[in-house]
Amino acid sequence: MRILFIHQNFPAQFQHLAPALMARGHQVLALTAENNRQVSNIPTAHYRFQPHSYDPNALGLAKTYAGMVDRGQTVARACAQIGKRDGFEPDIVVGHIGWGETLFLKEVWPKTRVLLYSEFFYNPRDTLQAFDPEFAQDDLATRLWVASRQAHLLQALYGADAYLTPTHWQASGFPGHVGPRMSVIHDGIDTARLTPDTFARVTLPGTTRSFGKGDEVLTFVSRTLEPYRGYHVFMRALPAVLAARPKAHVVIVGGDDGGYGLSPPKGTTWRQKFLEEVAGRLDLSRVHVIGRVPFDTFTALMCVTRVHAYLSYPFVLSWSMLQAMSCGAQVVGSRTPPVEEVIADGINGRLVDFFDVEGWSAALIAALADPEKDDALREAARRTIIERYDLHTRCLPQQISLVEAQGAIRPAG
Repeated sequence: MRILFIHQNFPAQFQHLAPALMARGHQVLALTAENNRQVSNIPTAHYRFQPHSYDPNALGLAKTYAGMVDRGQTVARACAQIGKRDGFEPDIVVGHIGWGETLFLKEVWPKTRVLLYSEFFYNPRDTLQAFDPEFAQDDLATRLWVASRQAHLLQALYGADAYLTPTHWQASGFPGHVGPRMSVIHDGIDTARLTPDTFARVTLPGTTRSFGKGDEVLTFVSRTLEPYRGYHVFMRALPAVLAARPKAHVVIVGGDDGGYGLSPPKGTTWRQKFLEEVAGRLDLSRVHVIGRVPFDTFTALMCVTRVHAYLSYPFVLSWSMLQAMSCGAQVVGSRTPPVEEVIADGINGRLVDFFDVEGWSAALIAALADPEKDDALREAARRTIIERYDLHTRCLPQQISLVEAQGAIRPAG
């Protein structure tokens, strides 16, 4: 079978699927943006994206759609060039819904099946925009802007034959007509690699400070430290935690750029803003904000941590929470739908209302004070990931079957 993956940051969500399909004897090719620096062993072509310089005032709400269309036609032309130069016409294209890359594929290859990785559908009437009263954007102008972001998503859905999304909660956000052709299969967690390690030890980057299993460590991880992932709530809970636990250390992993939500006030970052808000009530010698770290450092940290805090708006669930559970970490999560799909309170973790700062302090203090009482939760957390999200025994085989089944439908000729 001839399979083309299209993703501006390939391999991204396809890091396991593409090599697995190639190993099964399929001809696999990837198409990605020219400035993508990710490494892959998949034969890869590149497209150069140079968006038009539009007058944003003239475009108004059409600005997002214009950018997506620009990228879509760039990708379509790159696909046509691949077909003409290499004689490559895929049986199936696997692409991401987010950036317009798949909008015009059927104009290049009408008979090729398109499987769309459908990560998120923006809806002005869902709870996301008004979820956090501190940063609520539920006025008419915002709702119109969110609704305008549906244009390229709806076109991408119309131009696809089947859809793939990682969680049932994400699937529930898409238009109803998509449901019969939507497969819910998670990207997968490598539980053989992400396993509890009694002897794990982690040295914080750029320091001589190290922690091992048994040390009183509280962790928080987010690609970007921002309100969407509850960074503000976590920081506000810390003063009480550190006051009650004088030997505890907090390790915060995450960067300042590339967030999902509102930008921070000019001249600062969300990291700085909320750290400064509570700095006078914290022993900063026990708070370690270490930026983004290599995956092996993250893994060791999840094996060492006594308790891991994970918060999220009603939005895409982070891999890091599931990876922490696979490592046997005790996770205290926010009582929001994406998290509740995985964690049941008192069964395989703990849940706290997202905005309950005192509740967060109390839950974290309790978990730090008596880790042995939660051993059963840690074991159940790892068992949840093995049974429902394991990469090699569950998710990857299902993904492979989906791609091969869709590719086989392509009409002959």
